[in-house]
Amino acid sequence: MDTNPNDMPTLFAQLGLPADRQSIDAFLLHHRLPPGQSLPDAPFWSASQAAFLREALAQDAEWAEEVDELAARLSH
Repeated sequence: MDTNPNDMPTLFAQLGLPADRQSIDAFLLHHRLPPGQSLPDAPFWSASQAAFLREALAQDAEWAEEVDELAARLSH
């Protein structure tokens, strides 16, 4: 059983990105989703990152809530 917390730092780590608060804040500052673009289709993801995000949303997986939060934070 996976006992890792499902939070934003852990999601960033899962995506292979730096997961400290400063790095997350910098990522959110420098990346934006244009209106109408889905998170997995954003140009700043690698193919494997996009696939992970797509799968998390499609399967309403354990990461879906954090992925939705990330999409919302990138949309503002």
